[in-house]
Amino acid sequence: MKKQTVVVALSGGVDSSTAALILKEQGYEVIGITLKLWTPSAWNNGEKYGGCCSPADIAHAKEVCRQIGAPHYTFNMEEKFKEKVVDNFVSEYLEGKTPNPCVRCNSFIKFDILLKYVLAFSADYLATGHYARIDKEGSAYRLGKAADPAKDQSYFLYMLNQAQLSKLLFPVGIYPKKEVRERALKFGLVNALKEDSQDVCFLEGRSYKEFLQERVPEPIAAGDVRTKEGKILGKHQGLPFYTIGQREG
Repeated sequence: MKKQTVVVALSGGVDSSTAALILKEQGYEVIGITLKLWTPSAWNNGEKYGGCCSPADIAHAKEVCRQIGAPHYTFNMEEKFKEKVVDNFVSEYLEGKTPNPCVRCNSFIKFDILLKYVLAFSADYLATGHYARIDKEGSAYRLGKAADPAKDQSYFLYMLNQAQLSKLLFPVGIYPKKEVRERALKFGLVNALKEDSQDVCFLEGRSYKEFLQERVPEPIAAGDVRTKEGKILGKHQGLPFYTIGQREG
């Protein structure tokens, strides 16, 4: 019986790498794909990178595939990522909104482009290192929360439709994060001790305020905070820095 083939999206991190390892151990044919979405900027000191796309991240993805015996491919999607994610991130803040770049990346990059590669490779499924679960009830697929509530990422994936869910696997979603890392360590994956990325990858450790200032033609102006009657209550740093839903005190 022919083995089923899975395209695994590899960021270079431990979660996606362990997802590939789990699938390989389950008997799938694994094909690793890394999408290069972002080149670290001149601001970067060459040592600190964001959540993906550094030379070290890509090298880790390639080495993991070598370790588990799977082919690996890297595809450059920087232009598409800038258009669909980064430019939207900037424009939304300038309009007083709070964007969610990870949701847009999943919608327009990961679960759009990568599912096309599944077809191109004549594969059966796409797998990622997201902490989420997919359950099937009759002919319907349902997106569920991960077994580890502290790592659940299902809220980033709400846009997935039935056709997409039918082609997706989330191998680490049924495990606690601690067990995922333990599996990576036991196998000896090159990135088993790599720290998790926590913030927006293209910020590269900067605040979103610094990033916005870099990408607009004129400095974002500070101003007064006034009551309707015109009484000055204080100063603000610039209107795009005060949006509904932002993570501030």
